[in-house]
Amino acid sequence: MQEEPNPIKDYLFEYIENSSTIPELIVKKKFDEVINEIIQNCYDRIVSMDTKDVAVGILATGILHYVLTNSLLNSQRKLEYNGVELDIVIPDIKTLEKDQKRSLIICIPKSSDKEIISKKISQLEKIQTVKENIWVVLSEDIKIDKKSFVLSKENNTFSKIIFEIAQFSNVNSTNKFKILRI
Repeated sequence: MQEEPNPIKDYLFEYIENSSTIPELIVKKKFDEVINEIIQNCYDRIVSMDTKDVAVGILATGILHYVLTNSLLNSQRKLEYNGVELDIVIPDIKTLEKDQKRSLIICIPKSSDKEIISKKISQLEKIQTVKENIWVVLSEDIKIDKKSFVLSKENNTFSKIIFEIAQFSNVNSTNKFKILRI
């Protein structure tokens, strides 16, 4: 199944491909710096390409896909499970089915409407009953009853997400290789 072209994703991956510093940061496992560099250099252009919430959602998904792949952390993205679309599952659906304590769902709602976000979280809580294992990526700081990360140019907390994911994976031993020592 081929994904449809997306100008935001295209711009993001073109930036990454042409960056002289990102490959070096990846080798040094400085994933937070990779994320910060991308946000500092791409955010303004990307949010001008669609509504802010949608643009930030696509940017967050693209960055996470790239960083999770390069950090060798197991994950699945963009899948449907029991009629609910899941943005990112760590490590995978099989683990989610067998042992929810060892499985993490990252929700990227592409909205800053608290009601829409709450409805999405309610759907996810039917799939992931360990409520603290549902994390949310937001385009602005909205008070919700979940661990959340804000992807924005100022007050950005999103760059910490990869180390939190790695810590979760290491503590819950879903990361067999323990690539990221924390």
